[in-house]
Amino acid sequence: MKNRKFMTCLALAATLLLLFTAACGQTGDTNNTSAPTDAEEITESTNDASTEAPATEDSSEDATEPEETPEETSYLQESDVTVTETLSDDGSGTHAIEADGESAAYRNVLVTKTGDASGDEADFYGKHAAVFATNGATLTLTDCVIKTDGAHANAVFSYGDGTTVTVKDCVIETAGDCSGGLMTTGGGTTVAENLTVHTVGRSSAAIRSDRGGGTVNVTGGSYVAEGQGSPAIYSTADITVSDAALASTTAQGVVVEGKNSVTLNNVTLVADNNTHNSDKSSFFQAVMIYQSMSGDAAVGQASFTMTGGSLTNKNGDMFFVNNTTAVITLTGVTFVNEDESGVFLRAAAAGWGRSGQNGGKVTLIAAKQIIDGDLIVDSVSSLDLTLSDGSALTGAVNPDNEGAVTVTLTGGSTWALTGDSWVDSLDCADGNIDLNGHTLYVNGEAWSA
Repeated sequence: MKNRKFMTCLALAATLLLLFTAACGQTGDTNNTSAPTDAEEITESTNDASTEAPATEDSSEDATEPEETPEETSYLQESDVTVTETLSDDGSGTHAIEADGESAAYRNVLVTKTGDASGDEADFYGKHAAVFATNGATLTLTDCVIKTDGAHANAVFSYGDGTTVTVKDCVIETAGDCSGGLMTTGGGTTVAENLTVHTVGRSSAAIRSDRGGGTVNVTGGSYVAEGQGSPAIYSTADITVSDAALASTTAQGVVVEGKNSVTLNNVTLVADNNTHNSDKSSFFQAVMIYQSMSGDAAVGQASFTMTGGSLTNKNGDMFFVNNTTAVITLTGVTFVNEDESGVFLRAAAAGWGRSGQNGGKVTLIAAKQIIDGDLIVDSVSSLDLTLSDGSALTGAVNPDNEGAVTVTLTGGSTWALTGDSWVDSLDCADGNIDLNGHTLYVNGEAWSA
């Protein structure tokens, strides 16, 4: 069997941006037929015109700091995996492993894939992936090392309704552009456990989905994306990650596009969005929720849910919502924004969608949650904020008096203003507001306790 050695810390390798001249990714700008012009990190497909602790039982009057979850400090590495077989492929549009409508299992295999591909066949339908399952196949990979080096060479690809790929105790590395670690499209299902995934190319999310979406469940492991336009997670699917470490060194940590979701349970997420992948927005953020209108994600309500764990943001804002409706649900998360100029939430228009109708419509629900930072809502956006179970907000809400805002405080939750704030409706019968020398306007009138 295996003799596992674990690293003592998560090493984020030096950013290796392999910027190909060929366009790739979900551009979000359906009129652009050259370079990717998607959201910061966005661009998970190649169609140039298309496109990535449970709460405590009782609440207290005053919010308490959420319990910090010990950061994962050891992860599987290649030397921990015993390899007894090597499967390689260097063709264009072909695979090292393919399961087509069958059940198959591989163990202790080194899988390599080289060569370049392009187009929707690779990004939407799995052509050129190192490992590919389709037509209702059931494929299991255990104790494997999977490496790709080429454009549009996704590592593990699950495509189509009824297809299920299970990956356990594997190391995955991709070096080319548009080459995700785990890729799910067309309604496929991917189940992953205790993986180490590292991508360095442009538009190469560690956990990636594209047109047609599907279901992805990830437990444990480390998932790092270093390329431009490459978040740790790009979701046009329903993606759940638990007890894992996620990191992005150039793009957002998480992107949700359209009527899709990301759920994080006891996850450590570190995001350093420092390079734009598009001219559609001037903002940087840890989590972006949007609709590109490329056709890769259905229009509808997006969802981001995070329970426990931590989110550390290196640059810009925590959350940015534009051109979509979104529900953000937070419970006991430790938030750290290392950028003092960044806000907690920005609901605002950007370059996607129709001008005047492309703001962010946000429902933010926080329980047993500490929020430190302003909540910005522009004139075409809205916010419905509920703080419950002893949550505490320190910041200004709608300080520019532009958007439509309602605020509800329950369960002894508190709000300490750091600037003048404007809301259309306020319910704080079971909460406490500290004006802190500022003015809170409710439907145009100055509020007093």
